[in-house]
Amino acid sequence: MSPNNSDVETPQFEPAADRASRAERDIQAPLDAKEERSFKSRDEEKERPAMQAGARPYPAPPFPEQHQVKPGVEARLDPAPMYDAPFYKGSGKLEGKVALITGADSGIGRAVAVLFAREGADIAIAYLDEDEDADLTRMAVEQEGRRAILLPGDVADPAYAKTAVELTVKVLGKLDILVNNAAFQEHVLDFEDLTVEHFDRTLKTNLYGYFHMAQAAVKVIPPGGAIINTGSVTGLLGNKDLLDYSMTKGGIHAFTRSLATHLIDKGIRVNAVAPGPVWTPLNPADKLGPQVAQFGAKTPMKRPAQPEEIAPAYVFLASPQTSSYITGEVLPIIGGYNGG
Repeated sequence: MSPNNSDVETPQFEPAADRASRAERDIQAPLDAKEERSFKSRDEEKERPAMQAGARPYPAPPFPEQHQVKPGVEARLDPAPMYDAPFYKGSGKLEGKVALITGADSGIGRAVAVLFAREGADIAIAYLDEDEDADLTRMAVEQEGRRAILLPGDVADPAYAKTAVELTVKVLGKLDILVNNAAFQEHVLDFEDLTVEHFDRTLKTNLYGYFHMAQAAVKVIPPGGAIINTGSVTGLLGNKDLLDYSMTKGGIHAFTRSLATHLIDKGIRVNAVAPGPVWTPLNPADKLGPQVAQFGAKTPMKRPAQPEEIAPAYVFLASPQTSSYITGEVLPIIGGYNGG
């Protein structure tokens, strides 16, 4: 029969056990007191301003309530996204290069186009049908002293990918860098509301589009060239309302690593940037006004990124001067991690 407590006498250990208990309470007491004070100051914590660590201040929630129909227009976004990075000085990192950027009419794509041009690259601007936004991107590139062409069309169509690459080479002379950035995002509150048509459109744009563009581009990108894919924090952490979108972004991260290995022998580097919330038309074209008003507020920095804060990472990964030994990497830019 197993002994119970009354059968075992260990009085010699009781003083040490008491001391250990008191020591544990001594450790606990001041921490409890401090945590109680932090609970009382929770309202003050909510008022803590958004972190500002950039070359200029960036807007933080609350934003004006707003909603757009897809695909979203940057010209109607309030406040206007900050993409021109006036304090960023080019140094020829992409001198003489040609880049094809999908989704370059607005948001991250526009900011990348501007910085690529500032670093010396000519730009092919691929976009869906947001002509007003795309024309502004074209003018911004030309103001940097570089050439730009507009390529409207749907990246989900393999024929468009082939034509976009061919026109880039025909008009701009070559293709050194592909940036896969175009995306479709639409949240659902209930899994059963995710229709086959919705699911299909997300995969066709975010996965098929990247595949078609990359497959067409690798035929002409020379050794030393680069492909950069836009992933997402949702592909790293998931998102309960963006099941299909998160799945595609996780797929983009895996595609990046796999394609990077596959193209080693061709001398083409492949990397991805995984942004957190960024102030672009993608979000008011997905979420309703009250959600847009608080967009980015839950990040540790308490605000979304502006496109110009994300774009330098693309310059870094595109330039053989700065990332010649980097391929197959996914670079998160998410405004900090929540410790739970």
